[in-house]
Amino acid sequence: MSPESWIDQVRRRLESPPPRRLPPGEARDAAVLVPLFTEARELWTLLTERSVDLPHHKGQIAFPGGGRELGEDMWQAALREADEEVGLAPGSVLRLGELDQADTPTGYRIVPCVGAIPAGFEPRADQGEIADVFTLPLSALAHPNLVEDRVVAIDGVERTLRIYHVGRRQIWGLTARILQNLLRRLGLEADEDLANPPV
Repeated sequence: MSPESWIDQVRRRLESPPPRRLPPGEARDAAVLVPLFTEARELWTLLTERSVDLPHHKGQIAFPGGGRELGEDMWQAALREADEEVGLAPGSVLRLGELDQADTPTGYRIVPCVGAIPAGFEPRADQGEIADVFTLPLSALAHPNLVEDRVVAIDGVERTLRIYHVGRRQIWGLTARILQNLLRRLGLEADEDLANPPV
């Protein structure tokens, strides 16, 4: 994507079709910020590695985010959490759109909010929650050799788990589902035939 037009391109791709929303339920509303920026003519994102001392999702790779507080909309929740977790000022984020709502086994319904952030942003990680903050180009996630679809049994039900292998890290679960949705929207998803060759 050219640096002059990537924001308009992403907005257009996120608008149509509209992002999917789950039917009403008992789960708690939450939001994450999916930060995007360009560097060296490539589209990048920013992710966190959660602390191993947290009660839930310890050590997992995640986007900044958390539960919606009373009086907040989803964007306000995502921006507040990004400020708290990585020091990203809400006023520095340009809203681009949203991805499909997703649920988690821990009882949350999450709206991923996609926003453009300044290139060169220097994160300040909340040491109580975040062990590391890192960036990676979306093109790396689109490489078929880094994508694994693993069949696992969860509560006796077989499910296919998408895993992105990036260096020493494995990105899976909700974050992998959000990234897959983003890559599909942007036309960057890995060729599944190449990612899963016949045995």
